[in-house]
Amino acid sequence: MNTPTWTRAAPSADLGELPTSTREFGTTGPGAEGHGTESPTDRIRRAARRLGPVLALYGVLKLLGFLGFLYLLDSAGDFRRKAPRFGGGAHTWDVLASWDGWWYQQIAAHGYHPALIPIPDATGPLTLQGNSAAFFPLYPALMRLVSEVTGLGLYGAGMLVSVVAAFAAALGIHAVTARLCGYRAGLAAAGLWAVWPGSGVEWAVYSDSLYVALAAWACHAVLTRRWLTAGFLTFAAGLNRPTAVTLIAGLTVAALLAVLRDRERDGVARPLTAVAVAPLGMLGYLGWVGYRMGDYGGYFALQSGAWQHTFDFGRYTLRVFTSVPVGHFDYPYAWPFADIIGVGVVLLALALITLLIRLRLPAVLVVHTVLTVLLVLGSQQIFGNVSRYLLPAFPLLIPLALPLSRLTPPQRLTLLTLAATASASYAGYALFELGVP
Repeated sequence: MNTPTWTRAAPSADLGELPTSTREFGTTGPGAEGHGTESPTDRIRRAARRLGPVLALYGVLKLLGFLGFLYLLDSAGDFRRKAPRFGGGAHTWDVLASWDGWWYQQIAAHGYHPALIPIPDATGPLTLQGNSAAFFPLYPALMRLVSEVTGLGLYGAGMLVSVVAAFAAALGIHAVTARLCGYRAGLAAAGLWAVWPGSGVEWAVYSDSLYVALAAWACHAVLTRRWLTAGFLTFAAGLNRPTAVTLIAGLTVAALLAVLRDRERDGVARPLTAVAVAPLGMLGYLGWVGYRMGDYGGYFALQSGAWQHTFDFGRYTLRVFTSVPVGHFDYPYAWPFADIIGVGVVLLALALITLLIRLRLPAVLVVHTVLTVLLVLGSQQIFGNVSRYLLPAFPLLIPLALPLSRLTPPQRLTLLTLAATASASYAGYALFELGVP
């Protein structure tokens, strides 16, 4: 039995009936009728009918997990005994701006002062003091902008940016999935984005939601051959997180394939311009940090010396996988509950990659996803965060969304609601209180 090549949605005995039209997000759902002569008001109503269920499903599921997370924080009360910078605070919601959130607020308030400052008489693996230059600038810049425009404090501005970006990411994930697999699969994928392990940082003072929103819409722009839009969005993603290297690679492969296969349709200038623009955001920031530090490898030296984040070709991951199954937690940065969840997430991701490849999805999705997983597994970092680091690999949701979309709406909603309720623990509390996000 053959699976289809995803240049255009087509019927498949494996996947069920897929949409035959790929115009306008490729959706086949509410309001997908012809609209050649409709008025602006009709277009708004049609968009509301198509996108309203996506926003509602994501919002309700995420709110359920979010409120559950706050309840667990309050009932356990452990956060009250921790420093506000390290998972504590006077109120439950203060936890959402701790850890990385503290750094982002410092950047938004005071800017950057890149430097490699040795820790005096350091004898352990940490040799450098932490510095805000390890955090990319787009998210704190938006925090500062929103704060100035709205009058909100930096905490409120950061939360607003994250929540809006999380909804934008849900729409982007829906748009990509619906274009390939139909409206119901897109709706299911948006719901899964709300309950994925690691989704606790989606509504927090963290940059993850913004990055996934940019990545999802960049991939959608590639699928719809809007190359300049894809290049600009990837450029912006590179100003937000260094893992944009996987998105840059996915766009580059897709653009080169387009030039080789469909030159008459796309030409050469737009795809190659997108390839040229895409890495400039990431390279520009890394270059600026290196210049200010007097060491063009300074960003990576800081990550290694201050946070122990290095690419070790999977040695640390292998150590975790040979320790956790036998109940040993003697490796660096062990957080047992979060690490057990992380092991499960990695096994799930590896299984989903095999399904993703079998579906023969477009190159930009496969390259971005596979490289994201390899980058995460090949790096030494806090393993309990692996579920968070895999959030950008949103195409992994597609193999789950397809069977979920075939269920009746009550069945689908029941499963997602149960997952949302449980996410209060596995996606929220496990990260912020039983680990270090």
